[in-house]
Amino acid sequence: MSDTPAPYFGRQAVLATMHQKQAAIGPVLQDALGLALLTSCDVDTDQLGTFSGEIPRRGSMREVAIAKARLGMQETGLALGLASEGSFGPHPFIPFMPGGVELLTFVDGERGFVLHETLVVDETNFGHCVVSPAEAFDDFLHRARFPSHAMIVRPNALAHDDTQSLALVKGITDHDTMVQAIAAACRQSSDRKARIESDMRAHLNPTRMRSLAQLAKQLALRLSSLCPACACPGWGKVDVVDGLPCEACGLPTAMVLQEVFGCLRCAHREIRARSDGLKQTGPEHCPSCNP
Repeated sequence: MSDTPAPYFGRQAVLATMHQKQAAIGPVLQDALGLALLTSCDVDTDQLGTFSGEIPRRGSMREVAIAKARLGMQETGLALGLASEGSFGPHPFIPFMPGGVELLTFVDGERGFVLHETLVVDETNFGHCVVSPAEAFDDFLHRARFPSHAMIVRPNALAHDDTQSLALVKGITDHDTMVQAIAAACRQSSDRKARIESDMRAHLNPTRMRSLAQLAKQLALRLSSLCPACACPGWGKVDVVDGLPCEACGLPTAMVLQEVFGCLRCAHREIRARSDGLKQTGPEHCPSCNP
């Protein structure tokens, strides 16, 4: 056990969220770092974008997460802030499968650094279906894990931009509300159909909450790692070096050869071998053997 004191033990950080993410993130950071979470309830994070699309995300995931965290820090006066963002759609690596990316951002206003941790999500209930009022949709609801996971209903097609009176219902967790919302959405839709989609807001999506808890563990591990040069928290992988050689011809490929570890505050860097120990790759990844 190191004699170096935990840098955030006994401290407080603000989490800017309207969707109860503290239930997933807070216990992890408390247990791992001794860092307590204060939830910033007065910050309207929806102003920076909503999952249901009425307000487009204003910037990249990282930009919005930093903005959220700083809003919470301004509102509470705390020097430490957190925020998360998620994006869901086709899986980034597995064809024909839904997936997502979760981002958790930590801002240390005292030390002057920002740390981002990401998680590629394989398990998700993300999806949608389009139905008419009399059409069966139980199979979709089963796949989407309703009613433990909430749904959103909206018109499938609008003849004109009428967002003020849009028949959009979020957070549906019972069948009667679902039927009423579908009927209203079909009446407003130009094709007389409704779109049912997963409500991906964290407090209404237990699967997403589990992903956030997993991501919080990644963040805690990173924050507990101190720079060998200046002892700043957040030491970890910051870049990679490509060029893993082909086992057939020995030429470099585009696959990762080495990992670059670095500090978020000072210029200290260390180049290390791949953490999985792989020293060569197959010819199927080689642009020379498999052009």
